[in-house]
Amino acid sequence: MSRDLLPLNALRAFDAAARLQSISRAAEELHVTHGAVSRQIRQLELRLGLALFEKDGRGIRLTAAGLRLRDATSEAFERLRETCATLRRETEERPFVLGCPGSLLARWFIPRLDRLQRELPELRLQLSTRQGELDPRSTEVDATLHFAEPPWPADMQVFELATERIGPVLSPHYGNHAQLLRAAPEALYDEQLLHTTSRPQAWPQWASAQGLSPQRLHQGQGFEHLYYLLEAAVAGLGVAIAPQLLVADDLANGRLLAPWGFIETPGRLALWAGQTDRRSEQLADWLRNELA
Repeated sequence: MSRDLLPLNALRAFDAAARLQSISRAAEELHVTHGAVSRQIRQLELRLGLALFEKDGRGIRLTAAGLRLRDATSEAFERLRETCATLRRETEERPFVLGCPGSLLARWFIPRLDRLQRELPELRLQLSTRQGELDPRSTEVDATLHFAEPPWPADMQVFELATERIGPVLSPHYGNHAQLLRAAPEALYDEQLLHTTSRPQAWPQWASAQGLSPQRLHQGQGFEHLYYLLEAAVAGLGVAIAPQLLVADDLANGRLLAPWGFIETPGRLALWAGQTDRRSEQLADWLRNELA
């Protein structure tokens, strides 16, 4: 069956030349050379076993067979253009569904949502959050925003946005905060440390980078979700380990303090998209600018 199909590039070259009545002008429209268009048309003529153009003075004109093929290609390409335009319009008019962890959504994304909607109104953003692990390959979302470590899968578009940095944070209302602000990181050996059950490696990762012994840390209250962990820290219930991005606003307004700073992890905040979509690229550009 495939041997009966004519090459699409050759048909495009013929359609342009037939419509413009010129090989040179067809080459300009298609951004190829005069010789390339001539070769494509010659390929069609050889496949069909007949001439499609004949010389007309210094120019060319369609043969009877060429006229019949022109009518067919003109109609076919016009239908293709209309269908593609309809598909693009339908894609742009439907909401862009973004999957996002609840903690990132609540603490970073929502405070910036109004600005995003003003600057990218055509995005028609719809936010989706799930309990548990997010699946970037879910057919229910157009893209997923979350922290992960490279390498990235070859079957997805992954836009790297920012390096992940984590560190201990505590509230000015925490009973021992005054002493801790003046203390070395070793003072955390004597504290009950808040943590999330979904990321038990966070405290040991930070401690090792500081030259501390992870085994000497005392894990205190655990929380299933990072959002609850950070709310507990803001309430003064203990020292929490948190991504810098998610506590940046709290640090800026003094709700939280970070006496020992943050360390870089192998993780990256990235936007994952399952298919090529102009809106994913637009959102990734906006996110990079906002994070910068």
